Amino acid sequence: MGYKLFGANVSPFVRKCRAYLAEKGLAYEHESVNPYQPPSFYRQVSPLGRIPALLDGDRPLADSTAICLYLERCHPTPALYPTDPYAYAQALWIEEYMDSGLLPIAGAGVFRPLVLGPVAMNQPLTKDIKETALEVVENQIAPMWDYLERYLGGNEFFVGGMLSIADIAVASGHVSLWHAGVDPDTGHWPKLAAFLGRMWARPSFAALIAEEQTPWNRREAIARI
Repeated sequence: MGYKLFGANVSPFVRKCRAYLAEKGLAYEHESVNPYQPPSFYRQVSPLGRIPALLDGDRPLADSTAICLYLERCHPTPALYPTDPYAYAQALWIEEYMDSGLLPIAGAGVFRPLVLGPVAMNQPLTKDIKETALEVVENQIAPMWDYLERYLGGNEFFVGGMLSIADIAVASGHVSLWHAGVDPDTGHWPKLAAFLGRMWARPSFAALIAEEQTPWNRREAIARI
């Protein structure tokens, strides 16, 4: 029956799974689900009502990390998790750093007021709202960029010299910030900025970013304020 992935395409967690599936070369059906207004059946697939969720035939699975780990067991090549035990743990840590660390701050403090509110909730975008969001970037996100810059160092990928779930998680989460006109400054975080450029140029991400341009990319509108 194949795979069916549920969730709104602009979610960084859904995006992570979709990029992962693309890097694996796995075919899947995607059904957009708004977690605030889910279809009646959705709790049967995702008991907490969150996105994403996956159906493998008639077998449901929720949570982006669980989904990617499951798919890795089902399709071990090409490997997107390191085989070395410590490198494996590092990859999980960077994924967690994004999922539970950076993304809650970026989502609530930046993406919601600058993108989601104006696009989905018809909320006006004012200079005060923009300035408040940029304070979140400066005071909370910038120190997290410092950490990612140091962790990446001069390497092409975050862990083990290979593309892994760590890289996919970092790249996915930053697309949401990019829609909001927020980028790691190349002068302060040159390695992270270059990494994101490389990742977003990969077909797995380029196709998703193109799909999200309308209506989620608000860079020009935000820059005019």
